[in-house]
Amino acid sequence: MEERLIVSMIHCFFIAFGVIIGGAFIGSLGSLLTGEPPITSMVRISKGLRIWAIVAAIGGTFDAIANFEKGILDGSTFDIFKQVMIIVSAMGGVKGALLFLQWTLQEEIT
Repeated sequence: MEERLIVSMIHCFFIAFGVIIGGAFIGSLGSLLTGEPPITSMVRISKGLRIWAIVAAIGGTFDAIANFEKGILDGSTFDIFKQVMIIVSAMGGVKGALLFLQWTLQEEIT
């Protein structure tokens, strides 16, 4: 594997992880200020941020589509493999963040 791919995968993992954790914690402050239960709000916010964390981690959807197109039309299978691995890494970051919140909050996040 190319070293740059591994670096990109690590960055995508932690960007997605940070979007979920940061969004849930900071978003729950609004609930705390309005008198709503913040833990319930954290669960609800983290569920809603899943897809946005993946999109933020891969840098937007147009780059991903352009890389897939380049891989398919130019016959570069490594570009397709690289993009799939980056998306999987971002999904892993989201799942890791949801597990962290589930362990921390002791609530089921489905």
